[in-house]
Amino acid sequence: MKIFVKVKPSSKVERVTKVSENEFILSVKAPAKEGRANEALVRLLSEYFDMPKSRITILKGLTSRDKIIELLC
Repeated sequence: MKIFVKVKPSSKVERVTKVSENEFILSVKAPAKEGRANEALVRLLSEYFDMPKSRITILKGLTSRDKIIELLC
């Protein structure tokens, strides 16, 4: 399953907001430096979907706030 994610790094609160069936907004506390926001994104999605982090892959947008994520069910 592929989802579209907009990431808001350096947020005060970490949260997942569902916009539509396959579109989410994620607020993470980690800054967008040295991949820390991407690590926080994978961890937060892992908790939200209750799946291991190894089953979550960033397909596009490693250095962008708009990302395409693949969830291996």
